[in-house]
Amino acid sequence: MTEIFPYDELTWPEVAALPRDTPLVIPLGEGYDLVKVAEALGQPTRIGLLPPIPYGWRGSGLAVPEPVLGQLVANLLDSLRDDGFSRTYALTPQGIDLNLGPQRLALPHPTTEGRDRWGAGSGEQPGHYPPVPPLHPITPASSPPSPAHLLILPIGHTEQHGYHLPMNTDTLIIEAIGEGTAVAIPDLAFCLPVFPYGVSTHRPSFAGTLNCGGRAFEDFWLAVVDVLVGRGFDRFYLISGHGGNCSFLVNVVKYAGERHRRIFCATAWLHTSGHLAAPVVQASRHSARGGMGHAGELETAMILHLRPDLVHMERVVDETDFVCTPNYYMDWIEGGDLIANPPWDDDTKTGAYGAGSLATPENGKLWLETGIAEKVAHVREIHEQHGRREERRNAGYGLWGGGSR
Repeated sequence: MTEIFPYDELTWPEVAALPRDTPLVIPLGEGYDLVKVAEALGQPTRIGLLPPIPYGWRGSGLAVPEPVLGQLVANLLDSLRDDGFSRTYALTPQGIDLNLGPQRLALPHPTTEGRDRWGAGSGEQPGHYPPVPPLHPITPASSPPSPAHLLILPIGHTEQHGYHLPMNTDTLIIEAIGEGTAVAIPDLAFCLPVFPYGVSTHRPSFAGTLNCGGRAFEDFWLAVVDVLVGRGFDRFYLISGHGGNCSFLVNVVKYAGERHRRIFCATAWLHTSGHLAAPVVQASRHSARGGMGHAGELETAMILHLRPDLVHMERVVDETDFVCTPNYYMDWIEGGDLIANPPWDDDTKTGAYGAGSLATPENGKLWLETGIAEKVAHVREIHEQHGRREERRNAGYGLWGGGSR
């Protein structure tokens, strides 16, 4: 009997210890018959199932050009193969190739059987797809949005978080913040399903950490915005739970803002780090500066609140000896004027920056709540920005009155 285990719930040492012939599968969507997956792979002893890609493919409700998605998926598979995993696959619905060759495993999927998660037809023609992919399972907060909603696009990652936190730490946190924001202001915002992959330029140091690749990541998210603009949406907030995504998301919003001149597309540095949440974090933290960089006090506290079953506090190793200078140091809110990317191997032996041992679930709950409150404020501000700019445009302000826009 084949055991199928959730790869993203493992810690980094557990991933690093996997036999390199363990099949690892990245599915496009959910709902596949896992018995058939095991049969297709020859009934191995174990199969690692990675987080599903929630959209981007035909039938998902939000399809981007297949070469764009194909490059992103190929990069994810390559990052596993670079670490020595010899059996890596993308599990796709039948009829979706992505030019992956033998790394593609195609099986029947609900979207190829004429139904999607809304219970409607799965075609990609107008009138036959939902306006955006729904949350799963469907909740009242996931009823279809109108173009008056701002779309929240939460982006996490699947990467190492020291010896004690799961690989899906970034995804769990930003999913909770994105969905919490939409629940708080359902008339203003709709949250898409969390995307569980991002960019890790440091990944060779930590076996099993995934990497979309910076350019493929940017191309994918710009294509997502393109599709949503074509459906009438004009306000977007790309929020990240992973620091490695942030510089690339800045490029996405710049490209999107020039390409689509009547939208407002924004991002921000991570979460819980702005004018509302940062003072709360600083006032209630137990660690000194340097205690929150990565898999430290903040992320550990949040996962202790969200998924205590995935935290191994007995394995925590505090590492707070990052090479700090006045204009370059590591904490949750990175400090100083310098921007750099030295090897992680210089500053951590276990993949952690910070003092995870000081984390408490009470602070995790507090910080998540303040992180949501901060995102709610950002959503309101994006609405205000868009509304005031549209008023100017419609009134013929400046070049907008020349008829060339």
